Amino acid sequence: MKTLGLHVVDMNRSTLVICFGDSLTAGFQSPTRDNPTGAETPYGRFLQSSLGDAAEVRTSGMCGELTSEMVMRFQRDVLSHAPAYVPILGGTNDLGWNTLPSEIMRNLVTMYEQALAMGSLPLPVTIPSIRIEDGSESGEGREWIAGHLARRHELNRLIQDYADTKGIGHVDLFTATAESESGQLASIYSNDGIHLTTAGYQLFANMVAQILQPLLARSTTS
Repeated sequence: MKTLGLHVVDMNRSTLVICFGDSLTAGFQSPTRDNPTGAETPYGRFLQSSLGDAAEVRTSGMCGELTSEMVMRFQRDVLSHAPAYVPILGGTNDLGWNTLPSEIMRNLVTMYEQALAMGSLPLPVTIPSIRIEDGSESGEGREWIAGHLARRHELNRLIQDYADTKGIGHVDLFTATAESESGQLASIYSNDGIHLTTAGYQLFANMVAQILQPLLARSTTS
């Protein structure tokens, strides 16, 4: 056993990583002019390439899933496999249904705490932004965008505060993929205004890898 931050992780477990979440974990991409059939580019695929033989990476992402539904399958699809690390990204669909950030966070915390109780390390991930082309041309459009961004910021602060309180790392995907001025999802990372491009999923994988690589190296020498 090894203490990391304020909790204890079972280093005798395997080096299994399960990337858990919704369509942003599944790597969904809507059809575009350049790719009329769409694509699935799960970040877990890129993460496996980055980690190599140091870990086995599996992806468990369900398109359209709410965090309440994620909680329902968390035992079956994650905990029963005894992973060492679990990046968790959820809440985008809940926000689309105007669920309160506090309610979304309760579901996320349930999964974080269940992972910790099993000796696994959850990696909370902030919710990426949205991109609305020409949405700021009207007052109504600007107000709609501002409201959606405000709720994302509120949820992401809760996610970051949890990680800080527990002394665990987190992936700030929002900041990494958003335009600094508008707060919207940067065009290079926006597939359809909600989902990421291949470059976005690759960036996501790189951020997770930066957290996991030193932890995996430490576990092999303990």
